[in-house]
Amino acid sequence: MRKKTFDFYPGLAPKNRPFTLDDVVCGVDEAGRGPLAGPVFAAAVILDPARPIAGLRDSKKLTGARRDELAPIIRAQALAWAIAECSHDEIDTLNILQATMLAMRRAVEALATVPTIALIDGNRCPPLAAAIRAHAVVEGDDKVHAISAASILAKTARDAALVQLHAQYPQYAFDQHKGYGTALHLARLREHGPCPVHRRSFAPVRALVAQPDLFAEQPA
Repeated sequence: MRKKTFDFYPGLAPKNRPFTLDDVVCGVDEAGRGPLAGPVFAAAVILDPARPIAGLRDSKKLTGARRDELAPIIRAQALAWAIAECSHDEIDTLNILQATMLAMRRAVEALATVPTIALIDGNRCPPLAAAIRAHAVVEGDDKVHAISAASILAKTARDAALVQLHAQYPQYAFDQHKGYGTALHLARLREHGPCPVHRRSFAPVRALVAQPDLFAEQPA
């Protein structure tokens, strides 16, 4: 009986794959474009064809517990992986799109193995070294396993960073909403005003910075 070949690209038909068997393919994805606080993270992953990982998919479609199970498996079994970030200050200076592209580029550049092609989740690609081709894959985190793996690493790294920020600024409950604009987060913002890691260029935070009388004065 012929052994079934594991498909690392379940959402890409062979005729639509922008690479060959000679290419070193990495997947790239981000986490944290939408939140009102904290950095944006990106990860790049080169999977090992000899060590497929079951259960890889878009991190948003996995429970937090499942992401936490898969992240160390990815780090242990991938040929190479890297995680990078852009700070809230860089986001406010560059804008969130450019900061995301920069975090992605940093992740690819940090890989111990240099890829020949990077498959980027979404419809835009960051500028990469001339030797690395970049190809955007819309909804790639459910079509390319290397992008799924990058999605999981970026998401778990960012969640861990926001838990650390919660220890510094417990009044905002970052451990619960991870910086996203939930009702809880917005209520805490109105009560306490922005803290140093809030993104001043994002509208809800910008409004409070412009009108500090809208929130209660923080205790000394």
